Amino acid sequence: MISQVFIALGSNQGNRDLNLLRAVAEIGKIPGTRITALSGFYETEAVGPVEQPDFLNAVVKLETPISPRQMLTELQRIEREVFKRVRTVRWGPRPIDLDILFHDGVILAEDDLTLPHPRLHERRFVLQPLAEIAPDFIHPALGKTVAGLLAGLTSTERVTRID
Repeated sequence: MISQVFIALGSNQGNRDLNLLRAVAEIGKIPGTRITALSGFYETEAVGPVEQPDFLNAVVKLETPISPRQMLTELQRIEREVFKRVRTVRWGPRPIDLDILFHDGVILAEDDLTLPHPRLHERRFVLQPLAEIAPDFIHPALGKTVAGLLAGLTSTERVTRID
């Protein structure tokens, strides 16, 4: 069975543009996976308790036969092996961050994997690029479209599309 999956990409270390493009290429190499859409790139202020440089963020849409668990394993492999990401400071600077936002309509809560992503509906840096490529996708737990979630967002974080 082929699933529709949305992955958030973020980078705030090194060549951020190149990091996002390389991550898209690596995701496209996951067996059986086909990228069907890529949002524009957005410069965003870092969210969280750690002072750090601005991020570039994007969202990629893909079709894949692999399970949410297998996708998490593949994304963590890309972070670790391709980008040499070492998780030392929670929400700290990183060359790449890859998060599963949605895996079809799967709702899942495990220690290291929650779907849909538990904070996506609160984050403009996720919703804005996601709405660009999937405004009508319905959040399976909240029952609202991505465009509706974005319209109802009250956060004031800076998110600027890079042309």
